[in-house]
Formats: sequence, C-alpha cells, structure tokens
Amino acid sequence: MIWVLEDPRAGTAAQALGIAERLGASFRRVPLRFGPLAQLPWPVPTLAGMADRSAFTPPWPSLVISAGRRSAPISRWLRARGARTVHAMRPGFGARDFDLLVIGAHDRPAPAPNVMVIQGAAHRLTPGALAEAAAGFPDFATLPRPIVTLLLGGPVRAEGMAPEIAARIAQQAAGLGASVLATTSRRSGAAAGQAVADVLKNIPHRLYPWGGDGANPYGAMLAMADTLLVTGDSISMLSEALMTTAPLLIADPGGLGPRHQAVAESLIAAGLAARLGEPLPPPRAARDETGRIAAEIRSRGWA
Repeated sequence: MIWVLEDPRAGTAAQALGIAERLGASFRRVPLRFGPLAQLPWPVPTLAGMADRSAFTPPWPSLVISAGRRSAPISRWLRARGARTVHAMRPGFGARDFDLLVIGAHDRPAPAPNVMVIQGAAHRLTPGALAEAAAGFPDFATLPRPIVTLLLGGPVRAEGMAPEIAARIAQQAAGLGASVLATTSRRSGAAAGQAVADVLKNIPHRLYPWGGDGANPYGAMLAMADTLLVTGDSISMLSEALMTTAPLLIADPGGLGPRHQAVAESLIAAGLAARLGEPLPPPRAARDETGRIAAEIRSRGWA
C-alpha cells in the first residue's frame, strides 16, 4: 500500500502526487491538516504537528511519498512503523532517516547514498499528457512559426507584477518569434495581464488570463512552443518547461528571493536555460525528472 502525504500547499503536494502518479500503482491520498506545532523544526519522528490524526491508523503503508519540511517528521514516524520513505525537498532534520531524498540541484545537497539530485522539482505533467495537449487547441497550429510561449508569473509574496515589467517581458517575447502564446498566473495581477494584452494586440497571439473561461491551454502552449519564456518565480513552471525540447529563457519578474535565483542559476549552469536577453541555450533533450524518480523507486523494488 502506498500513501501520499498531501500538503495543503498545492505546489508542494504536486511534487508528491506527481511521483506517485508516475509509479502506475494505486495509492491513498492522505490530506495533512497542520496545527500550530507544525511550524516547529521537529528533530524526531512525530505526528505532533498534525491538527487531525484520524487518518493515521493501521494497516501501515509499505511506501510513503511526501514533500516539504512540515510533512518530514510524519514520514519519519511512518518509517518507524515499517514504511519505505521517499521525500521531495529538504526535510530539515533527519535527512539520513529517509530511504530516498529527492532534492533539487539548486539546493546543492551533499552526496549521500539516499540522495537523488534532480533539476528543478517533481511535478504532475507527463509526457503523454504533453503529447496530447495540442490536439485540444487546433487554432494554435494556425499561428505563424516560430511560436514563443510566454508563461508569466509574478513576484513571490507580492501584490502582482508591475505592469511596466510585464509589458517589457511581453515585448521581448514578441521579438523572439512570429507569434506568441501567453498565459498569466495568480501572481501576475490584472494590471500586468492588461499590459501584456496591450503589447500583443497587433501581432498574432493567443492570451489566456488567469482564471479565464474554457479549457486551460497551458499544456498545449508548452507543446507548441518553439521558444519558451518563463518568469523565474515559479519552480514548477520552469520544471515543466524542461519536459519540452524548446529553448528555455528565464525572465525576472522582480522580487525574486535567493531560492528562486538559485534555481535559475542551476538551470543555466547545467546548460538547460538562459536568461532573457542572452543568447539561446544549446539544444537539449526533453528532461523528465519525475519519470526518472519513479524509475528509481521501481528499480529498488518499492512499487
């Protein structure tokens, strides 16, 4: 039996869920409801951070998949009851107390027998979903090539991207190809979205604003891209972009902290991306890091 410890934060939960989904085996989602004690850096295996422990009853799982610091002591508690543990992201205390730790190269983990280093982060996008995505949006194929896909986020923990920054990024995107596929995110804000629309209105494009009506074309935008331009605030968007073979450019939306800067620097150092305004990075193969994690788990006989 496989349990996935599901963090309330969607981006963190997506890492654990993405790994589990790629295993091709059934699993149980265990939503985590944290209490105030979850903020403490627990050095021991414990459920003390949980506001609701009702899901934690035997039979215990054979494999636990988790992500994020707050779920780490819970995973370790289940390991003490016989489970194998796979954990994404730095766990805080007890790094040796996991069977497999999946850590991004940007965190510069020390080599260890239980550490697997990846670029970016695990996610839920699959090669199959990416291959099928464009079929749902046939009008994208009518746009002139080359197509630049712009994935616009915004400053982390801020009130939207400055419209002038959004306009500048959109203008640079327009200069990289013949047409643009663009989408904004929750962090972009309405003013930044309007600035992008104003820049793109006179060139071939499709713009999908955050919360827009109809089916979400995000996967199709990735699949159709000849060049990808992604703001550096979203580790998940950068990681999903690596699933394509399109050259990846990283834009600064303003307000990036050290962790997000480290992700960009790691991808650039590995030859997987370049900063917006610099020459395109060299050609590369699609990089399916979540699939690689799942293959490692299966090779160890845990699923």
